[in-house]
Amino acid sequence: MIRVALAAAVRDLPRAAGLAYEPKFDGHRLVVVRSAAEVTLQARSGRIVTSAFPDLAAAALQLPAGTVLDGEVVVWHAGRTDFALVQRRAAATAARAAVLAQSLPASYAAFDVLELAGLDVRARPYERRRTLLVDLLLPLGPPLQPVPMTTDPELAATWYETLPASGIEGLVVKRLDQAYPAGRRGWQKLRHTDVRDAAVVGYTGTPRRPLALVLVLPVGDQTPLVSSPLTAALRREVAEAAAARGAAGRAAEPRATVTAIGLGEVPYRTLDPPLTAEVRHTSARHPPPEVIRLRTDL
Repeated sequence: MIRVALAAAVRDLPRAAGLAYEPKFDGHRLVVVRSAAEVTLQARSGRIVTSAFPDLAAAALQLPAGTVLDGEVVVWHAGRTDFALVQRRAAATAARAAVLAQSLPASYAAFDVLELAGLDVRARPYERRRTLLVDLLLPLGPPLQPVPMTTDPELAATWYETLPASGIEGLVVKRLDQAYPAGRRGWQKLRHTDVRDAAVVGYTGTPRRPLALVLVLPVGDQTPLVSSPLTAALRREVAEAAAARGAAGRAAEPRATVTAIGLGEVPYRTLDPPLTAEVRHTSARHPPPEVIRLRTDL
């Protein structure tokens, strides 16, 4: 498993010499591994998802053997990236994936190169890796493309204000002299909203009909919180995730309790391992966090 670099959330645009700014695309993290014989696509979780994206796997055969890329898989629709369509692609069976590759083609927004022609380049400065990435991908063209990058904070600020209409979540900020921070939050990310990633440690309701999620937010005292009620679409996703973890086959008795605002102690079923969800929340605990979506392969 290749450990990917992570980013720490910031509330303001960092401005300093020696920084690079990239748009943060709204998709699934994807590592592309081109070996001498084949292409393997790895999600952030480490799961192999090659069969879900046969179009990208075929395109990556153009890469030289011994190449490893880090980036985001996105699906464009009506002039913007559509995360729901990426989720649909990621969840498809191998047979269905071939059909969806025609109707919902994927694109790969590459933002780093980890290995090139068998040489590990992660220790090299980002500025050098960026040059290698652009030189590698520009001759190939879509669907494999380097993300835009600028060292101008004013242009980055303009991107931040204008690109959301295209489905861009915000910006990722990196130091030009920085090695690839595998497994660490060595980058910074600035999002447009108060949306944060949260660990989903359980859910209330039944395995077939989850009602709310039990979350641990990335800020505060790490006390589990109960989210606002789930939408029908989210209930289906959580039910599928619970079933995949075997929860649907267990006894119906909840395994833990959590304190919910206005409700006191509420029983809930745990999820092991936890899921990741994007939630909208304020610094206060009123109202409960709102779940925007699950991120099953971050």
